[in-house]
Order: sequence, then C-alpha cells, then structure tokens
Amino acid sequence: MKFIIYDYLPAEAKLIREEVFCAEQGFINEFDETDNISSHLVAFENGVPVATCRIYPNENGYCIGRIAVIKAYRGKKIGAQIIEEAENYIRGQGGKQVSLSAQTRVEEFYRKQGYSSFGAVYLDEDCPHIKMIKKLN
Repeated sequence: MKFIIYDYLPAEAKLIREEVFCAEQGFINEFDETDNISSHLVAFENGVPVATCRIYPNENGYCIGRIAVIKAYRGKKIGAQIIEEAENYIRGQGGKQVSLSAQTRVEEFYRKQGYSSFGAVYLDEDCPHIKMIKKLN
C-alpha cells in the first residue's frame, strides 16, 4: 500500500468520494470549502486509488474527514491503515488530538481505532453522525 499526501484535492480523491459518498450513499453536498484548506491523503494498491481522507486543523488540533474506501477494497483493513497514516501525518505537524464526524453505523469501527464519542447524534444530509475524538501520543 502506498500513501500520498496532497495539498490540494486530487482527481483520485474526488473520484473515490464521488463513488462512495455520492453514488453509493446518496450524499449531494460532498465537496465544500474545507477541501481548499485540507491536506488530502490517498491510498494506492498496485497503483489503483482505493481510499482517501482529508486532514485539516481545527480549534482543538486536527480533524480527519471524508474517510472513504472503495467497496471492492473493504474488509482488508485499508480504512484502519489510512486513519493510521493520517494520524502519523498529524503527529508530524505537532498535532496532539484528532476529531472526526463519524456516521453512527460505523461508530464501532472508529472505537476500535481508539476514538471516543462525544455529544449528541446529529444529522448530516439526513444521515446520523457523532463527533469522535482521539488523543495522540
């Protein structure tokens, strides 16, 4: 697995997010201004882009968002790998804490990565989400 960090939204990340969030899950407002201030991490398997996420600073450290793995590559621990790579990047930037907005249906996956839920469930395009936080060592 090869990981590349971009300081702009690359075509590979855009295609993955369109496939996972728009075509598969039905989200409409997938791209926003946050993309312009984010670093974008893309995972490649044998040259094929298979996963992505965006990373940006927030008031308490950093946020990881738009974490997506192409359906054919799920179940191979790629999601956990891209989160680990994002956390390593954040550590390299001096970050001590990471937050994310998890779809509640995958909340347990993020718990296994060391994240804890905070606050109440909220809707993003009618999909239930929860804020999750992890302290980095």
